[in-house]
Amino acid sequence: MSEEKNSSTGLDSNIGGLLSYVLGWVTGLIFFLIEEKDEFVRFHAMQSIIVFGAITVLSIVFGILFRVPFLGAILGSFLWIASVVLWIILIVKAYQGERFKLPIAGDLAEKYSAKR
Repeated sequence: MSEEKNSSTGLDSNIGGLLSYVLGWVTGLIFFLIEEKDEFVRFHAMQSIIVFGAITVLSIVFGILFRVPFLGAILGSFLWIASVVLWIILIVKAYQGERFKLPIAGDLAEKYSAKR
């Protein structure tokens, strides 16, 4: 578990990190905007915005480009299953207090969540 830090929200860091993933990029954006002090929460919020924002964009693109029923259904199902698995992993890792970095998205999240 992560130790409690000086947080703008009054939540423990691991709870803030977990909540950043609950509704994907939406809660990530909320926590990124309201959390000013806790870098752990800001990191997970930004990673949530990047990962689930990209998944949302891919879902829209797949919906538009793949009007072929069979191909669209297969790709859409794969994306949905991968998203749910990733969502669970990220929630568990944040709750455990781990700064779990995904390839590419984690590096971007680290860069953009750093205090200015």
